[in-house]
Amino acid sequence: QVQLVESGGGLVQAGGSLRLSCAASGRTFSHYAMGWFRQAPGKEREFVATISWRGGSSTYYADSVRGRFTISRDNAENTVYLQMNSLKPEDTAVYYCAARKESTIATVTRLYDYWGQGTQVTVSS
Repeated sequence: QVQLVESGGGLVQAGGSLRLSCAASGRTFSHYAMGWFRQAPGKEREFVATISWRGGSSTYYADSVRGRFTISRDNAENTVYLQMNSLKPEDTAVYYCAARKESTIATVTRLYDYWGQGTQVTVSS
């Protein structure tokens, strides 16, 4: 069993930056691929970024955030991060951390086994 707790959300002006963190429990965290998803009001949850278990060996981003967001992980600290730069109002959403009981990356919500409760990110114009 893996428990995920997100933090770092908040209110920021357009063009600003935020860094989200996701702290994971469980001894097998380092073997899991991790992902970030987001859900805006009235919309479906969508993929943001994913990282394989070997840290930076494999990452993938949604087109809407590529070049602005960076996913990383620290397996020693059981933590995955999402650095968000050049934020836009359309980035406003609840951001969720997810863990997948596989080492390879994935962009589909149904392929993830564990989810955090989410952290709100609001970008004002």
